[in-house]
Amino acid sequence: MKSARTNWPMAFLFSLSLIALASCTQGEAAPNAGGVDRASQSGREQPEARGIDGAEGIALRLFRDGRQIFRFDTFGSEGFFGDTLGIHQAIEGAALGGVGPGVSPATALAVGLKVDADALPQDLRRALQEGRVDLNSPATTVALLKLNAVVGVTGFFNDDKNGSLRSIGIQCAFCHSTVDNTFAPGIGRRLDGWPNRDLNVGAIINLSPDLSFFANLLGVDQATVRTVLQSWGPGKFDAALQLDGKAFRPDGKSGATLLPAAFGLAGVNLHTYTGWGSVTYWNAFVANLDMHGNGTFFDPRLDDPVKFPLARRAGFGHVRNADDRVTGKMAALHFYQLGLEAPRPPQGSFNENAARRGKALFEGKAKCATCHVPPLFTEPGWNMHTPEEMAIDDFQAKRSPDERYRTTPLGGLFTRVKGGFFHDGRFATLLDVVNHYDGNGVGNDGVALGLAAPEKADLVEYLKSL
Repeated sequence: MKSARTNWPMAFLFSLSLIALASCTQGEAAPNAGGVDRASQSGREQPEARGIDGAEGIALRLFRDGRQIFRFDTFGSEGFFGDTLGIHQAIEGAALGGVGPGVSPATALAVGLKVDADALPQDLRRALQEGRVDLNSPATTVALLKLNAVVGVTGFFNDDKNGSLRSIGIQCAFCHSTVDNTFAPGIGRRLDGWPNRDLNVGAIINLSPDLSFFANLLGVDQATVRTVLQSWGPGKFDAALQLDGKAFRPDGKSGATLLPAAFGLAGVNLHTYTGWGSVTYWNAFVANLDMHGNGTFFDPRLDDPVKFPLARRAGFGHVRNADDRVTGKMAALHFYQLGLEAPRPPQGSFNENAARRGKALFEGKAKCATCHVPPLFTEPGWNMHTPEEMAIDDFQAKRSPDERYRTTPLGGLFTRVKGGFFHDGRFATLLDVVNHYDGNGVGNDGVALGLAAPEKADLVEYLKSL
């Protein structure tokens, strides 16, 4: 370790963290229990509710409560990620009372975790800029958790003189937020709703010293579970794995899908790549089945012994907890998500003249607007299509109740370039997508569209403008 003259001393980091803990509610902050909203500290707060009556005041309160839930509520998931998987032990490392080498900030950033710069004290920000923080020490990661600065992750600490880490939980922001990198790569202000295409969920879960939960559920050994987790890669997660046990596609590739955007969903019916249900459905599904929080969830479709054998055996379609930490938060969370508009692309990131020509093609000759109906850019109503209509395989569709694919809204496409397009990233570029539609006549009764190369280029520029 470097000398205290060039690095923040670890003792000071721990002292700072303990002070932060003393001033904040440990663990998840209830929306109406005095929890600090980071946006209010950064000057990006919504208009004051003071003086606003009736429906407007209710709406503003719901939005703020939902933001707090989205960013900071664990729904009790610490009972799974901490107590069951023991990931907190892997984060600490043996030197701090855990197991293994520990997880340094450098490692955490490398697997796509992000740091909320607004949560960092000014002296720590200055020390980071001057290179005086040891980013290769797990102790620094623990200190960042004590500051509640790791986006999507909450640390729970023992009430002792060392304030040792006893568990961790995750939030919606874990997968569906990133940062703007304005402070440093992986460190900046929050961008809620943006899919974290850097986040290697499989690698993070693989840190667990005990994967017996998944091994028992899947009926395999832990080494096999680790192989599956390592196959996902950055920006992907397999939400259906613990339902049907199908870890790999027939072609041998991973069954994981890209993390979807959580913005631009107002007015959109079904909200995942293969449908399943509305935003409220998927919030309850994820909070209870993926995050393993303490809530209530009902879906008798998961009782199907052929399609969802693991879910049936585990009773995932009939989840009930006496200490329900999920259901009462669904309304505000939903309201906040619907308030997240698709971000506009950066200025200069597309050719405006070409985009205008592409818009005419999108709504005319290319027939894109047949399914991607502006301004929703998906169908109003039941926005689902068979694999045949999409001219793609049916593997992922078959893993869902309706066995179809959703017409994905197109707003903010620039945030989803990394990892590729379609549910599994099979198309690396927007031009690849256009070529697929053009050659297969998708949405045009299988008749090829016959777009010329300049037309395809214009269409791509329009997509980049959305």
